[in-house]
Amino acid sequence: MTEINIKLAAINDVKEFVNIVNAYEHDCDITVGKYVVDAKSIMGLFSLDLSKELKLTVHGEESDALVEKIKKFVI
Repeated sequence: MTEINIKLAAINDVKEFVNIVNAYEHDCDITVGKYVVDAKSIMGLFSLDLSKELKLTVHGEESDALVEKIKKFVI
């Protein structure tokens, strides 16, 4: 399991992030405060306060390729 803090500042960032994450088999969650949503759900992400820092949790052992693809969103 890997945990990373990310920031999605614009609508296009959310779209790009969801497209990248959906290309991988790993289950991924986004946590903001007490709310947890599926990182592969664009509607779930838009239901969060995106002005805050998001915590991405990748459930899986080999998540290095995914982390490399989303590095522009990593804080």
